[in-house]
Amino acid sequence: MSLRVGLFGGTFDPVHNGHTEIAKAFLTSGLIDELWVLLTPYPPHKQKNIAASYDLRLKMLKEAFAGMKKLTISTIENELPKPSFSVQTIRYLKEINPNREFYYCMGEDSLSKFHTWKYYDQILKECDLMVARRPGVTHIGVEKKILQSTHFVDHDPLDISSSQIRECVSNGISIDDLVPENVKHIIEKESLYK
Repeated sequence: MSLRVGLFGGTFDPVHNGHTEIAKAFLTSGLIDELWVLLTPYPPHKQKNIAASYDLRLKMLKEAFAGMKKLTISTIENELPKPSFSVQTIRYLKEINPNREFYYCMGEDSLSKFHTWKYYDQILKECDLMVARRPGVTHIGVEKKILQSTHFVDHDPLDISSSQIRECVSNGISIDDLVPENVKHIIEKESLYK
Protein backbone atom coordinates (compact mmCIF):
# COMPACT_ATOMS: atom_id res chain seq x y z
CA MET A 1 0.00 0.00 0.00
CA SER A 2 1.35 3.43 -0.91
CA LEU A 3 2.10 6.04 1.72
CA ARG A 4 -0.23 9.03 1.60
CA VAL A 5 1.58 12.36 1.81
CA GLY A 6 0.17 15.85 2.21
CA LEU A 7 2.07 18.72 0.57
CA PHE A 8 1.69 22.01 2.43
CA GLY A 9 3.43 24.85 0.61
CA GLY A 10 3.95 28.50 1.35
CA THR A 11 6.36 31.39 1.70
CA PHE A 12 6.03 31.29 5.53
CA ASP A 13 7.21 34.89 5.96
CA PRO A 14 7.08 34.27 8.88
CA VAL A 15 5.65 30.90 9.91
CA HIS A 16 3.09 31.39 12.70
CA ASN A 17 0.78 29.52 15.10
CA GLY A 18 -1.94 29.34 12.44
CA HIS A 19 0.44 27.31 10.27
CA THR A 20 1.36 24.91 13.07
CA GLU A 21 -2.32 24.37 13.96
CA ILE A 22 -3.36 23.70 10.35
CA ALA A 23 -0.47 21.22 10.01
CA LYS A 24 -1.79 19.35 13.07
CA ALA A 25 -5.28 19.27 11.50
CA PHE A 26 -3.89 17.70 8.31
CA LEU A 27 -1.85 15.14 10.27
CA THR A 28 -4.74 14.08 12.51
CA SER A 29 -7.27 13.90 9.64
CA GLY A 30 -6.65 10.20 9.02
CA LEU A 31 -6.27 10.97 5.30
CA ILE A 32 -2.47 11.16 5.23
CA ASP A 33 0.48 9.33 6.79
CA GLU A 34 2.97 12.20 6.50
CA LEU A 35 3.00 15.95 5.89
CA TRP A 36 5.74 17.60 3.85
CA VAL A 37 6.03 21.35 4.37
CA LEU A 38 7.36 22.92 1.15
CA LEU A 39 9.09 26.28 1.53
CA THR A 40 8.49 28.33 -1.61
CA PRO A 41 11.53 30.43 -2.49
CA TYR A 42 9.91 33.34 -4.36
CA PRO A 43 6.45 32.55 -5.74
CA PRO A 44 5.68 34.28 -9.06
CA HIS A 45 2.65 36.14 -7.65
CA LYS A 46 4.37 37.39 -4.46
CA GLN A 47 7.90 38.17 -5.65
CA LYS A 48 8.04 41.75 -4.38
CA ASN A 49 6.47 41.04 -0.99
CA ILE A 50 9.04 38.65 0.51
CA ALA A 51 10.67 40.31 3.51
CA ALA A 52 12.90 37.61 5.06
CA SER A 53 15.56 35.66 3.16
CA TYR A 54 14.95 32.05 2.15
CA ASP A 55 17.52 30.81 4.69
CA LEU A 56 15.91 32.69 7.58
CA ARG A 57 12.42 31.52 6.61
CA LEU A 58 13.77 27.96 6.52
CA LYS A 59 15.38 28.40 9.94
CA MET A 60 12.08 29.67 11.38
CA LEU A 61 10.17 26.76 9.80
CA LYS A 62 12.54 24.21 11.33
CA GLU A 63 12.09 25.80 14.76
CA ALA A 64 8.29 26.07 14.47
CA PHE A 65 7.82 22.41 13.50
CA ALA A 66 10.63 20.90 15.61
CA GLY A 67 9.46 17.72 17.31
CA MET A 68 6.26 17.39 15.24
CA LYS A 69 6.03 13.71 14.28
CA LYS A 70 5.44 12.61 10.68
CA LEU A 71 6.30 16.10 9.41
CA THR A 72 9.21 16.92 7.08
CA ILE A 73 10.45 20.34 5.97
CA SER A 74 11.31 20.21 2.26
CA THR A 75 13.55 22.60 0.27
CA ILE A 76 12.71 20.90 -3.03
CA GLU A 77 11.14 24.04 -4.53
CA ASN A 78 14.44 25.88 -4.08
CA GLU A 79 16.21 23.16 -6.06
CA LEU A 80 13.78 23.03 -9.00
CA PRO A 81 13.87 25.50 -11.94
CA LYS A 82 12.39 28.94 -11.25
CA PRO A 83 9.76 30.33 -11.32
CA SER A 84 8.35 27.82 -8.89
CA PHE A 85 4.91 26.54 -9.92
CA SER A 86 3.13 24.01 -7.70
CA VAL A 87 2.33 21.63 -10.54
CA GLN A 88 6.04 21.24 -11.41
CA THR A 89 6.82 20.38 -7.80
CA ILE A 90 3.99 17.83 -7.59
CA ARG A 91 5.01 16.15 -10.86
CA TYR A 92 8.64 15.96 -9.79
CA LEU A 93 7.77 14.51 -6.36
CA LYS A 94 5.47 11.92 -7.95
CA GLU A 95 8.22 10.92 -10.37
CA ILE A 96 10.84 10.34 -7.66
CA ASN A 97 8.33 8.83 -5.17
CA PRO A 98 6.25 6.37 -7.21
CA ASN A 99 5.20 4.55 -4.02
CA ARG A 100 3.50 7.62 -2.53
CA GLU A 101 0.08 9.16 -3.10
CA PHE A 102 0.05 12.95 -2.77
CA TYR A 103 -2.55 15.48 -1.62
CA TYR A 104 -2.08 19.22 -2.02
CA CYS A 105 -3.00 20.92 1.27
CA MET A 106 -4.40 24.40 1.85
CA GLY A 107 -6.75 26.44 4.02
CA GLU A 108 -10.37 26.88 2.96
CA ASP A 109 -9.81 30.59 2.27
CA SER A 110 -7.29 29.60 -0.47
CA LEU A 111 -9.78 27.26 -2.12
CA SER A 112 -11.89 30.18 -3.40
CA LYS A 113 -8.83 31.55 -5.23
CA PHE A 114 -7.52 28.20 -6.45
CA HIS A 115 -8.99 28.64 -9.96
CA THR A 116 -6.70 31.70 -10.40
CA TRP A 117 -3.54 29.63 -9.86
CA LYS A 118 -1.38 28.98 -12.89
CA TYR A 119 -2.03 25.44 -14.20
CA TYR A 120 -4.58 24.73 -11.44
CA ASP A 121 -6.41 22.25 -13.70
CA GLN A 122 -3.11 20.38 -14.16
CA ILE A 123 -2.71 20.15 -10.37
CA LEU A 124 -6.14 18.47 -10.17
CA LYS A 125 -4.98 15.89 -12.72
CA GLU A 126 -1.92 15.11 -10.57
CA CYS A 127 -3.50 14.90 -7.11
CA ASP A 128 -6.52 15.67 -4.93
CA LEU A 129 -6.74 18.68 -2.63
CA MET A 130 -6.94 18.52 1.15
CA VAL A 131 -8.59 21.60 2.59
CA ALA A 132 -8.80 22.66 6.24
CA ARG A 133 -12.23 24.07 6.97
CA ARG A 134 -12.65 27.71 7.98
CA PRO A 135 -15.92 28.88 9.57
CA GLY A 136 -17.93 31.28 7.44
CA VAL A 137 -16.16 30.43 4.18
CA THR A 138 -18.57 29.46 1.40
CA HIS A 139 -17.89 27.62 -1.83
CA ILE A 140 -20.00 29.91 -4.00
CA GLY A 141 -18.19 30.31 -7.29
CA VAL A 142 -15.81 27.39 -6.71
CA GLU A 143 -15.85 25.21 -9.82
CA LYS A 144 -17.52 21.81 -9.53
CA LYS A 145 -14.41 19.98 -10.79
CA ILE A 146 -12.37 21.58 -7.96
CA LEU A 147 -14.89 20.55 -5.28
CA GLN A 148 -15.06 17.01 -6.68
CA SER A 149 -11.30 16.66 -6.07
CA THR A 150 -11.39 18.19 -2.57
CA HIS A 151 -11.26 16.39 0.80
CA PHE A 152 -12.31 18.64 3.69
CA VAL A 153 -10.61 18.36 7.07
CA ASP A 154 -12.06 19.64 10.36
CA HIS A 155 -10.04 22.53 11.71
CA ASP A 156 -10.52 25.33 14.20
CA PRO A 157 -8.42 28.06 12.57
CA LEU A 158 -6.52 30.84 14.29
CA ASP A 159 -7.11 34.24 12.71
CA ILE A 160 -3.46 35.09 12.07
CA SER A 161 -1.62 36.12 8.92
CA SER A 162 2.06 36.58 8.15
CA SER A 163 1.38 40.14 6.92
CA GLN A 164 -0.28 40.94 10.27
CA ILE A 165 2.84 39.71 12.12
CA ARG A 166 5.16 41.78 9.92
CA GLU A 167 2.99 44.82 10.60
CA CYS A 168 2.98 44.20 14.38
CA VAL A 169 6.79 43.91 14.46
CA SER A 170 7.24 47.05 12.39
CA ASN A 171 4.92 48.93 14.79
CA GLY A 172 6.49 47.53 17.97
CA ILE A 173 3.41 45.47 18.90
CA SER A 174 3.94 42.15 20.73
CA ILE A 175 3.73 38.95 18.67
CA ASP A 176 4.00 36.62 21.70
CA ASP A 177 0.64 34.92 21.04
CA LEU A 178 1.06 34.77 17.26
CA VAL A 179 4.28 32.81 16.65
CA PRO A 180 6.14 29.98 18.40
CA GLU A 181 8.66 31.24 20.99
CA ASN A 182 11.70 30.10 18.98
CA VAL A 183 10.43 31.89 15.88
CA LYS A 184 10.00 35.10 17.90
CA HIS A 185 13.64 34.82 19.04
CA ILE A 186 14.86 34.55 15.43
CA ILE A 187 12.75 37.57 14.38
CA GLU A 188 14.21 39.62 17.25
CA LYS A 189 17.80 38.41 16.82
CA GLU A 190 17.82 39.06 13.07
CA SER A 191 15.84 42.34 13.37
CA LEU A 192 13.33 41.09 10.82
CA TYR A 193 10.29 43.05 9.58
CA LYS A 194 11.39 46.37 11.12
